[in-house]
Amino acid sequence: MYESLGNIRSILPSRVQNRVDAVIEAAEIFTEMKNPRVLRSMAPSAVRGLLLKVGKSGLPTEMTATHSAHFNWDYPHDHAEMHQLYERAKLGQWNGSNLAWNTSVDPLDPTLALAPLDMIDLDAAAKVGIKFAGADQQKMIYSITSWMLSQFLHGEQGALLAACQVTESVPFFDGKLYGSTQVVDEGRHVEVFHRYLSEKLGKMYPINDNLFVIIDALMTDARWDMKFLGMQIMVEGLALGAFGFLYQHTQEPLLKEMLRYVIQDEARHVHYGVLALRQHIASELSPQEKAEREDWAYEVALLMRNRFMAYEVYDEWYAGSSVTREQWRQLVLSSPGMQRFRNIMFTRLVPNIREIGLLTPRVQPYYEKAGMGQYFHGAAAPDLSGEQMLAELDRGAPAAAKGKGRRAAGG
Repeated sequence: MYESLGNIRSILPSRVQNRVDAVIEAAEIFTEMKNPRVLRSMAPSAVRGLLLKVGKSGLPTEMTATHSAHFNWDYPHDHAEMHQLYERAKLGQWNGSNLAWNTSVDPLDPTLALAPLDMIDLDAAAKVGIKFAGADQQKMIYSITSWMLSQFLHGEQGALLAACQVTESVPFFDGKLYGSTQVVDEGRHVEVFHRYLSEKLGKMYPINDNLFVIIDALMTDARWDMKFLGMQIMVEGLALGAFGFLYQHTQEPLLKEMLRYVIQDEARHVHYGVLALRQHIASELSPQEKAEREDWAYEVALLMRNRFMAYEVYDEWYAGSSVTREQWRQLVLSSPGMQRFRNIMFTRLVPNIREIGLLTPRVQPYYEKAGMGQYFHGAAAPDLSGEQMLAELDRGAPAAAKGKGRRAAGG
């Protein structure tokens, strides 16, 4: 659609071009949803996030929750793997206040770079008509890293509230016990990401519209398994890959230390989602319900890969200038560091979609067409502990295609 309207848009003033571009992007979100059940479930959230820009209103957001709380007065140990995960989670607690907060952080220090410079590549910028002068590239990396961490923070707030809902609604009592540890984990993550952004970087961006859509959709869905799928598998899985990317590339010691702890927590969270959903999807859903979840997972994966374009940074740098959203989007898409960032997110996501039974022959061609087929045989959460993940990141070899074959003792 972008190409077909390119000639028309090129004759419009840049501000008008940007308005048209934003509307076209929002419309494409709806047209890409082929499953009518997915469209019905996602459309209200897409309207609130993409058209009404509720996440950028500057006001607290009210989301109506309609899920059921599941009580069990017998308090059974009804899921051995979840109980083991609960025991590991209790041992894995840490205090964010004990991080080295006295570390001096200069976000423009090239010797302790927050992220790789090719996140915004000079050659890619020149090709799309965007010029950087002097220290602009380093300043842009500072902005992009602050934007990433801001989205991590917003996602963690979503995870905090979703973890509360999941703990209420999960039918396994051992799952409720584990869920209580995740609530604590997510609160700690909100604490440390907010503190790093406010005290060390001094810069925070509003929530990305597409991330808002996903959080809104899963928070307002009444179905407990959709909450698990949306948060534990999709949002947490993508975040785990993103955390791994930044952990592997940052040279800033406080950020690296913080991410090391967060990654170990998140690995347990995704493992929890796999344990809760695997049997449920295999035996409790009708073919139509399963197909809806297959399509929902795929649409969310595309939403995050194709739409996570850091427009919030564009608005800060270029709003009102001659640089258009189209130029910015091409820069984000073509910069090598951003390409690696988008790709590595899926090393952690796609194997878990496979593990819970939603990577069926029906939808595999869609993932392959979208360039995600390379992740089909990667290690899923039950096969890869946070400690193993960190060890592989430290060796410089994320486990994108190591396959199954070991069951991790850690979570």
